[in-house]
Amino acid sequence: MTRVLSYQAVLATPLGRIGLRMAGEALSALDYLPATTPEQPPADAATAAVVAQLAAYFRDPQHRFSVPLALSGTAFQQRVWAALQAIPPGTVLCYGELAQQLGSAARAIGGACRGNPVPILIPCHRVVSQQGLGGYAGAVTGDPLAIKRWLLRHEGVIWPPA
Repeated sequence: MTRVLSYQAVLATPLGRIGLRMAGEALSALDYLPATTPEQPPADAATAAVVAQLAAYFRDPQHRFSVPLALSGTAFQQRVWAALQAIPPGTVLCYGELAQQLGSAARAIGGACRGNPVPILIPCHRVVSQQGLGGYAGAVTGDPLAIKRWLLRHEGVIWPPA
């Protein structure tokens, strides 16, 4: 049986279709969707506010999000996600650097990034490998890496540096 997720909005972005799921007034998930997914206007004012902030980010990569989030995750994931939100646009940290800051292992940081329910707003794209981009949304090749590369370039980062 196929599980159908309901979204409070589906929007077209430079990255393709994005679905937003809300928990009351707070964003609980941002999902990358197939290009064939029909757009869906925001279901309510809280969702419309998230859509407006995403539009602001796509216009200005320096935009800082102020969206209420409803995140489910372990205490460690919550710590990593908070640290990710402190990385300014246009800046990257290597997995090992973030791991050192948090007293953890680089692989554990990657796992927390992979579990991030709201990419872009919690900017796991700003964490990279010393040898290259690293992964994104659990992938090391394909469309997810193209999304990570686009987000970094949008913020003025070319990685790895020449």
